Amino acid sequence: MKKIEEAIIPSKPLTRESFTMWILLLVLSLLTIYALATIDYTSVDMGKAMADTLNNFKTIFFHPAAHRLSLWDAFYEVLITMGLAFLTTLFGGIIAMLLGLLAAQNLAPKQVTNIIKGFVAFIRAVPSILWVLIFAVAAGLGSVAAVIGLTFHSVSYLTKAYSESFEELDRSVIEALMASGANWWQIIFQAVIPSSVSSLLSWTFMRFEINFANAVAMGAAAGAAGIGFDLFMDSGFYFDLREIGLVTYFIIAFALVLETISTNLKSKILLKKA
Repeated sequence: MKKIEEAIIPSKPLTRESFTMWILLLVLSLLTIYALATIDYTSVDMGKAMADTLNNFKTIFFHPAAHRLSLWDAFYEVLITMGLAFLTTLFGGIIAMLLGLLAAQNLAPKQVTNIIKGFVAFIRAVPSILWVLIFAVAAGLGSVAAVIGLTFHSVSYLTKAYSESFEELDRSVIEALMASGANWWQIIFQAVIPSSVSSLLSWTFMRFEINFANAVAMGAAAGAAGIGFDLFMDSGFYFDLREIGLVTYFIIAFALVLETISTNLKSKILLKKA
């Protein structure tokens, strides 16, 4: 009997966070069921719809071709999109580095960290496309509004990521440096950043990949040029599925290159630290 009691795993108490999560999942499940139940399936020929979809996929992925765009034009437009992603990541990373230091609980007063974390949480809650459209009111639709909006959202994302990386440093290390007479900036550059450099690089490259994907969408939504605008025109105004396939392959190729570079750089930094 004693062995059976020891084998029983006590259930975790229901916390407020887990209760809220279960309620949210229940509401989303009910909304999904309601939405699926209200669809009029009789007006849709499912067989024809599936056949047309498969045919479109076949045209896009197995018969790509350049009609309106040349291969060089497509490559150049992808480079523009890459430039937008690079600028937003660079500006966002620089600003987020300072905010991340002030948001780390082991480096700044609790009141300051709470204010910064609350502010960036509010920014993250709003989709990046909405920030771009908000700034487009002042700057006009184009690359300027796209860079400002994506930078704004990148700052909120990277601030949270950086601050959590900084908080991984043991508090005793910081206290030992303070006891030896090191000031705040010396602690930052001699202990905090060197110990977090691999995490910072990983988060930055992850955000760069996200910004690249967002820059593609901004090309269509905000007129920010780049390959996204051509993809939008090919899917709507020109409706050229074969050119959509070509553009898609260019985007996938650049995404794979970014992932390879990110992995190699992270591996080199880890080897140097070892």
